[in-house]
Amino acid sequence: MSEKSSIRILCVDDHPLLLDGIAALIGTEPQMRLVAEASSGVEAVRQFRATLPDITLMDLQMRGMNGVDAIGAIRTEWPWAKIIVLSAFGGDAMAQRALKAGAQAYLLKGLVRGELLDTIRLVHGGAKWIQAEVASSIAAHVADTALTDREVEVLGLIAHGKSNKLIAHNLSIHEETAKTHVKHILAKLHANDRTHAVTLALRRGIIPL
Repeated sequence: MSEKSSIRILCVDDHPLLLDGIAALIGTEPQMRLVAEASSGVEAVRQFRATLPDITLMDLQMRGMNGVDAIGAIRTEWPWAKIIVLSAFGGDAMAQRALKAGAQAYLLKGLVRGELLDTIRLVHGGAKWIQAEVASSIAAHVADTALTDREVEVLGLIAHGKSNKLIAHNLSIHEETAKTHVKHILAKLHANDRTHAVTLALRRGIIPL
């Protein structure tokens, strides 16, 4: 395959070592070419606009504009964009946000060396693909009642060690309302207590690390 007809790839991640590893891996494949790199969501959109790649490899947890927001921004302006998420986390909530934003595939970073090149070929050919562990996580929680935006906000404050009184102060709500939100969060997550709720939320990607 000539350079002109090779699969042109943009890689987005804020870890230089991972970028180097992916560049080396793509460099072993004559039918693929890394045309640009980015280390933030804002830079990803800028590099996409400059290079119009065939495939974008997107990390999710980055400072500033995160990967999900970058996927949404890219797909809004270029609906044909083909995006593969590379994530260290297989949580169902995080994966569903990325797929809803427009990603065509979701791959765990630990499996990049063995599965990335095949995933790039599949997505370039028009297929969608979710790594088995991630698909199982999504299926396990498909019947769960989703947290509201406010409940996610409260959960984030719980994760930062805030009491109900401080949650109420931060959100300008009554303390009883804060207690009600916490009660609903525990019920929806099937959590034993506040600490357990945070642990489950981090594992599922409901709130960021």
